[in-house]
Amino acid sequence: MIKAEILDRKGAKKVQDIPKDVLELLNKGEIATVNLTEWLAVDQKELIEHTFPAIALTKALERINPHLTKLKNNSAMNSIKVIGKELFEYCFEHGSVEPTFTKLISHKADILRCYASYLLALNEDLDIEAKLKRSQELVSDSHFGVREVIWMALRPEVEKHLSIAIRILSKWTQSEDENIRRFTTEVTRPRGVWCKHLDSLKEKPEQALSILAPLMSDSSKYVRDSVGNWLNDASKSSPDFVKEFCNTWEKKSATKETLYILKRAKRTLEKKETL
Repeated sequence: MIKAEILDRKGAKKVQDIPKDVLELLNKGEIATVNLTEWLAVDQKELIEHTFPAIALTKALERINPHLTKLKNNSAMNSIKVIGKELFEYCFEHGSVEPTFTKLISHKADILRCYASYLLALNEDLDIEAKLKRSQELVSDSHFGVREVIWMALRPEVEKHLSIAIRILSKWTQSEDENIRRFTTEVTRPRGVWCKHLDSLKEKPEQALSILAPLMSDSSKYVRDSVGNWLNDASKSSPDFVKEFCNTWEKKSATKETLYILKRAKRTLEKKETL
């Protein structure tokens, strides 16, 4: 029985301040992380050694562990990518991609749900439409880490099938779920964070107008921040597009929500003007 004070914790601000009993439970996959500090602190090698046997993945450890050992930069994200990739290869060879995906997306340990993103993204038996459709459970996950990993995992697929992806994602902007709306801009950000740039959108950001326009007065700050960041990305390679876009939207929709987005969108442009 896990103590209520552990389940209700807010999380330490520094890794060294994470209580020993909390870290042990995190590494055993018995509780989810509650903030970025905990998410970064999890020993993923220990985590999979504790959790994989219970979901019939003991043999997968033999394939994954050598790759983790060789990893020069064993950051949380790099470890997730390596484990996700090697786990997919193992499951593909053993015909167990689907059952493993199902087990992972329902696991209480958020990082195990992160691995599920790669079982979906790397599955060449699914086209981009199927991958996006099946990703919604991860896109709308209650945990921030899962939501970030799924857009990073699917981003290369979105780049390869950009026009189809934009058509699908444009419809997602109407979702009542703010996490799904936010995904539409995060996965298509021209530059993004810790990920490959989308050169096509850097050069022609107007391709994503059908995604941006419906979100320009979004009620969610979580979404508005993402839209503003998207436009700020675009301003670094297509400044004229962003200037025109902002001018048009300031005239069309001078709500406080729109003005908030436009302020974030123009921060790089305004910084250049002051130099």
